[in-house]
Amino acid sequence: MTDYKKEAAKAAMEFIKPNQTIGLGAGSSIAFLVEAITMNTALANALILASSSAKTSTLIKDAGLNFEESKDVTHLDIYFDGCDQFDAELNALKSGAGIHTAEKIMASLADQFILIGDTAKFVPVLDNTYPLVIEVLPIALHLVQQWLTRHFPDTTTTIRTNNQKEAIVTANGNLLLDVYFTEPIVLEKINSIKMVPGVVEHSLFIGMATNAIIAGPEGISIISPKQRNIN
Repeated sequence: MTDYKKEAAKAAMEFIKPNQTIGLGAGSSIAFLVEAITMNTALANALILASSSAKTSTLIKDAGLNFEESKDVTHLDIYFDGCDQFDAELNALKSGAGIHTAEKIMASLADQFILIGDTAKFVPVLDNTYPLVIEVLPIALHLVQQWLTRHFPDTTTTIRTNNQKEAIVTANGNLLLDVYFTEPIVLEKINSIKMVPGVVEHSLFIGMATNAIIAGPEGISIISPKQRNIN
């Protein structure tokens, strides 16, 4: 059975050139991309790799590839990452790892931000299948929850916890708030939550991706944003 995420990762190799600094996010598609880079020894030796993910960083170092700590990165030629969903404008929602703040920083340092994955990731409009994740200073938790209740009264919010039911604390010392919507997310409206004191970042990547590479039964598709209405 064909693993389409692996096929998308292979296709992503066409974008990578020698002497580039490449940023990598998290997830299975990115793990396949690390594998593909490792197999191309000549190219791998001519690259510097960095990651927003501790797990991906370990994969890179264990493979013996040239690695740069994310805190030392000042510029990336390309940043690759997966997502839960993206729409025709390449607005993307990332909910899984809860490291979206670091991912947005690295994506903003890159000349190109390319999403990779299978065709299931591509939807006409971002819906409410996955929660929006907000990184919040602990002191601001109640303020943010009150703002959400006031502006999105039908949402449900939960603090993300681990298997021991303890609140997960991010690398920045903050909490993760999972926000479940009953209707498709209104991008312009939810983006205003960034103005609430204590909000670090949310997991919507609005107007940031330059391309998406997806694979499915019909082959590889390279998608560019159709139209950008969000500043």
